[in-house]
Amino acid sequence: MKRITLTLIALVSSSVAVAQTEEIGALVTDRPDATESANTVRKGFLQIETGGFYTESEDNDLKTKEITYSTTLLRYGLLDNFELRLGLDYRNTEFESNGERQGDDLNGTSPLLLGAKIGIAQEKGWMPKIALLGHLTLPFTAGSDYIPENTGIDFRFAFDHTLSDRSGIAYNVGAKLSPENPELAYIYTISYGYDLFDKVGFYAELYGDFPEDSKANHLWDAGLTYLANDDLQFDITVGTGITSDIQNILLSAGLSYRIRNNK
Repeated sequence: MKRITLTLIALVSSSVAVAQTEEIGALVTDRPDATESANTVRKGFLQIETGGFYTESEDNDLKTKEITYSTTLLRYGLLDNFELRLGLDYRNTEFESNGERQGDDLNGTSPLLLGAKIGIAQEKGWMPKIALLGHLTLPFTAGSDYIPENTGIDFRFAFDHTLSDRSGIAYNVGAKLSPENPELAYIYTISYGYDLFDKVGFYAELYGDFPEDSKANHLWDAGLTYLANDDLQFDITVGTGITSDIQNILLSAGLSYRIRNNK
């Protein structure tokens, strides 16, 4: 989830120069969309990306409503072009059939997400900025209502392109083994961002996966970001599924904050 507008993409593209000077520039985030940026957090800096979202999906007559009160990703710049990542969600899930509640609600934390991102190449001409990232999802760290049977794993390559002085495009390709379903699925995302004003950006995104033995899943979302200052960004998002039985609605809001190392 990310601000892909040029104000930030230009900063991503100039990360080599940033490393050689004291100029830091505005933060680049991995929220609110599903596309991960090719940018890594500066060495010694901590970035906190958090928010909440509501999703609703329906399979036959069973409707599932889920509120994630806190979806938090911590990103720490351990080395130049290398960051550590730690993610944890607190969720509530309820079920309905024909307008009536079914069973007990689920409440608790999702499995801990542990990962890393490494920068591979800077943008140069038609060549995009490139990074590689991956995560492990650890079942034993989850609350009792959300303990999966398997350890999840995912990886993806992230690419960023500058299109103009106000716009950019980012996309990911990779694969995952979900802790709830160990079927291998190939994942993709593509997100377009545009600077509406100096501090306000717009993005639209298409994303999904291709499981090896099941039908493909495709979704879209769009939203706005507001850069309050170089270290603080707010976001809102709306989206839905394209293929059936995935997601009727997605609503999300959050913020990202960077803590600088002043040494």
